[in-house]
Amino acid sequence: MTTTYLLLAVLSLQALIGCGQPSSAISQSQPKDQTAAEHTEAFIAPTGMTVKTRISLPSGFERLPYTTKDFGSFLENLPLYPIDHKVRYYNGKIKPRNNIYNSVIKLDIGKRDLHQCADAVMRLRADYLYQQKRYQDIKFNFLSDGKPRSYTNYVKGDYSYAKYWKYMEYIFAYANTASLHDELPNVKTTKAVKIGDTFIQKGSPIGHAIIVVDLAKNKEGKTIVLLAQSYMPAQEIQLLNNWNDPQLSPWYDIDKDVIKTPEWTFYAKNLKTWE
Repeated sequence: MTTTYLLLAVLSLQALIGCGQPSSAISQSQPKDQTAAEHTEAFIAPTGMTVKTRISLPSGFERLPYTTKDFGSFLENLPLYPIDHKVRYYNGKIKPRNNIYNSVIKLDIGKRDLHQCADAVMRLRADYLYQQKRYQDIKFNFLSDGKPRSYTNYVKGDYSYAKYWKYMEYIFAYANTASLHDELPNVKTTKAVKIGDTFIQKGSPIGHAIIVVDLAKNKEGKTIVLLAQSYMPAQEIQLLNNWNDPQLSPWYDIDKDVIKTPEWTFYAKNLKTWE
């Protein structure tokens, strides 16, 4: 095995362990698994097939207006599987609900153990840019040297989806929560949160990342958000339930120092945005 090959293998392994269970993870007993028939939460419309049509709003809150060119519109209109669909891992196995998630985003994740937490965040951003044909803007930093690898340099004029996915798996293999954490600028306060922002902990050696896929405000200026994640092993992206406030779930009020999700605890200082 050459030195170069060994180095690439090590870096790929580091990227693969980008998210996982920390020693400080939330210790909450998980409610029993749910079926579609039990989805009677006030803010979940089982027949809705997008984020926006599946998840309704608390009284007094309104979504922000977006154009079809905005990241917000892309995220709100992400397609969802039917309400009874359970998260699939990359190998086809099922992740039980355990009240962790209420809906699953209908996107293919490939057959390799690569589409984990930060990968899903990067994938949603890249999918949006790809849809908008903003090819020059698709680039992510590698963990190894902190330098960007651009989509256009990789595909060399082949803008087919097959080549695009090969680029994304290339990124998944050599970028992770640590590289994305260092790449994205901080949001100074959760009051400034925007749809598409992400909470990231880069951890040592593991971290986690989740993304804001919807957002609403009321007349008093209060903001609530929907949060989505992938996890380890590689798995489909899921909309998270809110165990801290079942009356608000799946919406989150993140204007607090501690943001507890079913599988990770974040803090206001972990909020990042896209430039």
